[in-house]
Amino acid sequence: MVDTEPHDSESGVSRRSFVKAAGASGVAVGLAGCVSTGGGSSDGNGGGGSDGGSGGSTDTPISTEEPTEEITIQWAADTRVANASEEIQQALTDAGLPDNITVEILAGSQVTDNRQSQYQQWLSSGREDPTLMMMDSGWTIPFIAREQLQNLSQSLPSEMVSEVEDEYFQASVNTAQGPNGDLYGIPLFPDFPTMQYRKDLLRNAGYGDSDFETWATESMSWQEFSQVTREALDANDVEYGYTFQANVYEGLSCCDFNEFMTSWGGAYFGDPSQYLFGPIGDRPITVDEQPVIDSIKMVRTFIHGTDDPEGIGGDFAGNIAPEAVLQWTEEPSRKPFTSGDAIMHRNWPYAIPINGAEDTFGEDLGVMPIPYGVTADEAEYPMTGGPVAALGGWHMTMNPNSSSAKKQAAVSVLRAMMKESFALAMFRIIGWIPPKPTLLDSDAAAEVDIIGRYTEQLKVAGENAIPRPVTVVWPQQSGRIASQVNAAYAQEKTPQQAMSDLKSQLEQIENSA
Repeated sequence: MVDTEPHDSESGVSRRSFVKAAGASGVAVGLAGCVSTGGGSSDGNGGGGSDGGSGGSTDTPISTEEPTEEITIQWAADTRVANASEEIQQALTDAGLPDNITVEILAGSQVTDNRQSQYQQWLSSGREDPTLMMMDSGWTIPFIAREQLQNLSQSLPSEMVSEVEDEYFQASVNTAQGPNGDLYGIPLFPDFPTMQYRKDLLRNAGYGDSDFETWATESMSWQEFSQVTREALDANDVEYGYTFQANVYEGLSCCDFNEFMTSWGGAYFGDPSQYLFGPIGDRPITVDEQPVIDSIKMVRTFIHGTDDPEGIGGDFAGNIAPEAVLQWTEEPSRKPFTSGDAIMHRNWPYAIPINGAEDTFGEDLGVMPIPYGVTADEAEYPMTGGPVAALGGWHMTMNPNSSSAKKQAAVSVLRAMMKESFALAMFRIIGWIPPKPTLLDSDAAAEVDIIGRYTEQLKVAGENAIPRPVTVVWPQQSGRIASQVNAAYAQEKTPQQAMSDLKSQLEQIENSA
């Protein structure tokens, strides 16, 4: 059974134990239950019948025999996947994908909200293509609730389903499960952000290898981070100190703001070990508490300087981040850093192979855990305080409207993607963290070019990951959060007013669910 009971608030449950053992259990109250130990037939008929017509049923077994005819299926992914299509096709072939199956990669937007809207349009219209969709773990649950995805527990062989349930990163698996624990997505990779930085520029500010070695696994405070960044800005001819993502989009609510807030001991819905995933309408809303306010004040100081009357004050350095962060998502925030115009940069692991390449920064790229506002011991709520990394990641899901022939071919693609060789290849090619925790600990991962140098930092990030509060109402809440937080960061509202308005909006959504 998936544990849907609240945890004892006095238990001091850690993010490490929560993410690895419980993960996102209890996601969207009523959407978690018994984990299915069975699977679909290994030789069932395709959803659309023998004529290869449209499927449509979400739980019809799929023929898992390898197709004998030439066939092309579409995989909706993103531009990073499309740009590496030749290497990825080779990785699929090396993992056993038959030569008669061609995977056509559709390059979707890098902005997760745009992809969500596109998928909703496709699936609502009953469109047959694409057959496979790379789906954000933060909004897979609503698609499951609307019965718009193929039920893999009922359609795939039981051995494939069991492998995912037993061996994959549990937090990712739980965000791909439906009301009775059935699996609707195969995790492609979990995501844990880190802070990337320029060792060469920090050396000019008086820091050295001993500092870098310490920072690799021991997080620094945000206060120290601001001072170090300010010193490096003053010591170098560089435009930006710290670049991150604060546009009005899912990435702000799920991730950057979630990290800032949680690292100060704040939370969306009180004790995350009890209320992160519900019950909707019956949990405290705590965005107006002081730790959340303090996190916003800190970011305002980073952007607008120490003269901001609503800044954090104290020994925090200011003017280390440009106002442009208020319009930046991942790629716009990465490009100045990669171009040599920034010292510190928060991003997902995909950016590490780019920035650590020999023709970029090579071994002068430093990576460390996200800084903290208060320690875990100082924080009121379990799972808050200390270095916090937002839990992200993406799943492979299947379009139930595709033809039976394409679904059959898609099973072969999924089987190849589940091979360890493919996971390690994607770790090298794009920086996707292997979906099986044991792989990140392996010698093979450490030997991967560039990103393999930073597996220890990624482990720390994974151990301190905080999920977003994924429920069926999260898509509504996410937009409100991003809008109010961005307004507070932009000095359009005081932190207190923005969070008071947000609390009212979240309460309305919770009570209307």
